[in-house]
Parts: sequence; C-alpha cells; structure tokens
Amino acid sequence: MRLPRVKPEHAPHRLADGTIRLGGALYGIASEITDADGWAWAALTLMDGTRTPADVAAGLRAAFPVLTGEDAGDIVETLLASGHVEEAGPGACEQLSEREKERYSRSRDYFRWVDLTPRDHGWEPQLRLKAARVLVLGLGGTGSHAAWSLAAAGVGRLHLVDPDVVELSNLNRQILYTEADLGRPKAEVALDRLRRVNSDIEITVETASVDGPEALARLIDGFHVLALCADLPREPYGIQTWANRACAAAGIPWVSGGYHGPLVSVGVFGPGGPCFECVRAGIAPQPGGGYAWPGVTGASAGLSGQLVAYDVLAQVTRVSSVPPGYFHGVTLLDPDGHVYARHPSRDGCEICS
Repeated sequence: MRLPRVKPEHAPHRLADGTIRLGGALYGIASEITDADGWAWAALTLMDGTRTPADVAAGLRAAFPVLTGEDAGDIVETLLASGHVEEAGPGACEQLSEREKERYSRSRDYFRWVDLTPRDHGWEPQLRLKAARVLVLGLGGTGSHAAWSLAAAGVGRLHLVDPDVVELSNLNRQILYTEADLGRPKAEVALDRLRRVNSDIEITVETASVDGPEALARLIDGFHVLALCADLPREPYGIQTWANRACAAAGIPWVSGGYHGPLVSVGVFGPGGPCFECVRAGIAPQPGGGYAWPGVTGASAGLSGQLVAYDVLAQVTRVSSVPPGYFHGVTLLDPDGHVYARHPSRDGCEICS
C-alpha cells in the first residue's frame, strides 16, 4: 500500500481507557485495539492518505522515541493488515472500462466498507463478479428478484432456466413481468428485461424443467455458483437434495431460498461446510423445507430473492466471514424472529463428513 488512509466508514474512536474501536459494532466488522501507550492511535492519525507506510513509521518514532524502527514498522504493518485501511492514491484497474467503473462505483464503495482484506485498488470484488458464471434455476417470486440483482451487480455470465409462462397470479410478486407478458415464457421475458438492465454482461436463457439429478448435473457444468430458486419437486428427496449432491460432485457452492408464509429463509452450502442434507437433518421444523407456499407478497418474495442474490455475491467475491453450511433469514411477523441454523456434518456423510 503506497498511501494508506483509514476508511471513512471505519473512522477510529478512542475510549476512556485508551482502547480504540474501528468499524462500528453495529455492522459486524468492528475491531478493538488495546492501546494504553497511544501508539496505534498516533499511527492511525498519521494514516491520512498523504504519507507512505515508511513516513507513518518515521512519524511514530518521532512521537515516541522509546519505539525502535522495528517496533514502529510492526505497528504500521499490523494496522495495514487489519482491513480498516485503504489505498488513498488512484488505484490502477485496467480490466474494467470507465463505463463499468461508473456503473459499479456504489458497489465498490460497499465492498470497500465490508471487506477486511487489504486490496490494491478496491475493484477486486467487482473483477471476481465480472469473471463469474452463475446459473439461476427458477424465475418466479424468488428467482426473478435474484436474477435482476445479479445482473445489476455485474455477474459476467448469467444463465436463466425456467419452464413456465407468465400468469396473472405471478404479477403480485415477480418483478420482471408485466401484464403485456401474459402467456410468454418467463425465460424469454427475463432475457429481454435484464439485457436492458445491464448490456455489459452475457445473459442466456433456457425454457426447460429439471426432471432429475442428472439433468441438474448437466445444467451446472461450467458454472461457479448455483442460485436455486425452483421449488419442485419438493423435499424430502426433491430438487434441493439433487442440488446438494450435484454441486458437491462439481465442487461448487449453491444458494437456495424461498418463502413459507411470513418465514423467509435462505440456505448456503458448498465446499468447506456441512451439506444441505446434514443441516436439514438437525433442524425441526426445517427452514426452507417447504418453499413457495401460496401465501406471498411482493415484499416477502423480494426479500427471499435479494437474500439469495446477496449470498451468491458473497460466495463469488469472497467478501463473507461465514463459511457455507447454514440457513438464515427472518420471520416477518416477529421483529426478533431472525433465523440462523447450522448443524455439523453427520458421521459417515458421503458428501461432507
């Protein structure tokens, strides 16, 4: 890092006992530094984007003669590695056009805020999105919102699959369709709408249903993440089980979400975590076990789709501190009804143990 500065969203606060807090506890990315001697505070103050790391270390030694050059250097390196500091100088990123940088500037600001990995120029998560290939299976209440969000975010290649046509009852929640689309294949309409949302990415579609695990395995070939937004056939031993086994064989993560009345939940599974079947076996009742019951509004469908999209983006960008192998979500009738379920792999599970 050439000219480090503390990220504005992570502005440090010093408590009465000298402890420094960065990041904000409300956001889940806070750090605390015990700093009785004031060395870290002084270094953070010097990191204003006008000094090199060597300059900061020199300023630290000038303020605290007791510090050796090695001590000052270690303090600076530790702060640089914390993720609360960014490069202030203009970072070169030739893989994105100026048009793309303008389009995704707010995304870059978001990832800069939540990403605690030191970066050269802050565009690394967006570059991962540009290189990503994501399969969206199902373009109903959850899938239509998820597909829109992934296209808007700049996923480089989206393949959308759905067997159905647009019906009047879809229009209370499925964001991509209008009255003029009644009777048209959802995949065809989605392609038209999303190409108008983002013409800089590749979008392909398929009007097809998945009739077995072999068909699903063929579909995911070549993709980095599966966004499973279809609900048929239902569990047990339905399409989520097929996805669990096919994605495990392919070595890719998958995200599945939906709604069950006021319960909106999403599951995230993949290499490095307990599989869907193990987590499901440990839960009673099962969040996500009966997605897409008839009762739904645009708001509840939108929440499920946006949560699916968020978790897909987290898997692609790697800006996520939670490993796969869990369900999470909300119960809309209870302000405190947050869902989080995680269970270890079962002994002898052929997929994840």
